[in-house]
Amino acid sequence: MSEHKVQKTFREINEKIKKGTVVVVNAEEMIDIVEEKGAVKAAEEIDVVTTGTFGAMCSSGAILNVGHTTPKMKISRAKLNGVPAYCGLAAVDLYIGASELPDEDPRNTVYPGDFRYGGAHVIHDLLMGKPVMMEAWAYGTDCYPRKYIKKELLLNELRNAILFNPRNAYQNYNCAVNSGRRTIYTYMGILKPQFGNATYSTAGQISPLMNDPFFKTIGVGTRIFLGGTQGYIVYYGTQHTADVSRMPNGVPVEGSGTVCVMGDLKKMDPRWIVPASFQGYGVSMYVGIGVPIPILNEEMARFTGVTDADIVAPIVDYGSDYPQGINRSLGTVTYKDLKEGLITVNGKQVPATPMASYPKALEISNILKEEIQKGRFYIGEPQATLSQL
Repeated sequence: MSEHKVQKTFREINEKIKKGTVVVVNAEEMIDIVEEKGAVKAAEEIDVVTTGTFGAMCSSGAILNVGHTTPKMKISRAKLNGVPAYCGLAAVDLYIGASELPDEDPRNTVYPGDFRYGGAHVIHDLLMGKPVMMEAWAYGTDCYPRKYIKKELLLNELRNAILFNPRNAYQNYNCAVNSGRRTIYTYMGILKPQFGNATYSTAGQISPLMNDPFFKTIGVGTRIFLGGTQGYIVYYGTQHTADVSRMPNGVPVEGSGTVCVMGDLKKMDPRWIVPASFQGYGVSMYVGIGVPIPILNEEMARFTGVTDADIVAPIVDYGSDYPQGINRSLGTVTYKDLKEGLITVNGKQVPATPMASYPKALEISNILKEEIQKGRFYIGEPQATLSQL
């Protein structure tokens, strides 16, 4: 006998999508439903909750098959608009990392107002239909004799272009501050000295992995919104952990789970794959991700009722602890307080600003909601949930 009062299956929910009878709400709407009606009633009434996030995700990139040359060439070194691409895959398969920078780019020097062009910009240029100049070298073999080529690449002319991101959609993250005496330049943005400001990342209550904290419906084969099209979760992401000690009451209190995702770059929208240049740090890429959470039972309804007031982020000093790898926390702060724009750190009032966009994340969840309602997006049942890996 089921331990749940309500029990649905992926197949049943997909049948409802097919028939046009599915009931879908976004994660923000689900909060009020669970609060008003309780988890059991919410699970009876709601079939799918859509989530979203839009933030900087450095561990991203694209696999490009640039096509064979005449005579053939086994590329061993390549640059795309001056940005190095990894070539140790096959003759004409390249991987361009989002955070990669040109060789001549000074990486550890701060230039006020500086701009970095990197791998994320290459990917975005391709998405925009712009030509990207490839320069490639090889050592030459009997079967691959050519040693050099320089040519323009266009996305629609590539044999294959696959977005492949080893670590996206972090399940919670740090709130960054700086106790030092000088301004520092980080992947969390510019941090002013002596707790002059705080930055944070993730969409909080509507973020995908916050709404399924124990990964009971998310896993290998989960169909997602990725960069404006349908993509997939292919495995857990790098640095992923499912340590339940980090999740008291089912809410992660620090960086925990991550996902590895992939999809067809040719079908993506440049609105949802956006390069970012961080002063004094380098390049990252904003990625739009939305995950539908099937409400299989009241437990999933309860998880998707999580609010910003329930979620806390550790306050980490990037001026001393973070670069040393110590990561001591100066306490915690709720996402409700962070989104109100002012938090207290060591007794001082500190302005807080987001690194991720909540409005864009909500837009993604609403796009996904509409796609499901119109029968254009079915829920992908994972071959193995991340909790089983």
